[in-house]
Amino acid sequence: MRKLLLPIALMVTLASAGEQFAMSDADRAMYKEMLENNPADIFVEEGGELFEKLGDEKALAKFLGVSEKELPKYIAGFPRYIKKMGNVVGLDQVLQAMQVEQGKKKTKLKSTEMFSMLAYVKSLANDEQINIDINADKYIKASYELGKKTFETPRGGRGLSCVSCHSADIVGQVLRTQPLPDLGKAGSGATWPAYRMTKSSLRTLQRRFQGCMKNALLKVIPIGSKEMVGLEVYISTLAQKEKKAIAIPGLKR
Repeated sequence: MRKLLLPIALMVTLASAGEQFAMSDADRAMYKEMLENNPADIFVEEGGELFEKLGDEKALAKFLGVSEKELPKYIAGFPRYIKKMGNVVGLDQVLQAMQVEQGKKKTKLKSTEMFSMLAYVKSLANDEQINIDINADKYIKASYELGKKTFETPRGGRGLSCVSCHSADIVGQVLRTQPLPDLGKAGSGATWPAYRMTKSSLRTLQRRFQGCMKNALLKVIPIGSKEMVGLEVYISTLAQKEKKAIAIPGLKR
């Protein structure tokens, strides 16, 4: 892939910003406090209550065709191909499928209720390392390739892509007061859903993708689309290479 030049305005922003502007002392103190008392814990608890309406961990394991003992490790392999659903899907889409199977109304993927439920279910795999096998079948392999393509392909009038802000030569510079992270080393695939301090709410990884797209003036890809699920697969494998363990809920600025 040819290396893309960042727009002049973006380059100036990156070049002129210093690490000292990344977080104020007050924000840093608040962040430290929230690490001990993550506000998202209450959302995870609410998600657990919502999940109870679908059954319990045993019901989820049965839907997925695994034993309850295997469930945490299996969850750590999402997104993955689910034969009965005919697609590579995220855990939130599995929850929707369970609702349909039980004759219940589907919870919208882009809703606070689903974000909370997803956080609870993914937290069942806390301390498990991500274990997506992109060679398990042709479906997950194709999803990975689509996610990688989505990550690297420039779009919109600015010609930006995800890699424009997350390539090795850009990581660590500051944009809009925030250091641009290495998504693998930051464990992005392992630490969302997370509480975003700047939004005062729980957000999912795909919702965070949408925020980036909006800020870059790109057409926003829908949550749950093949492109968005593929992007989550790709980003999660970056964390997997760094041997990152799942830690939900995360805490983000």
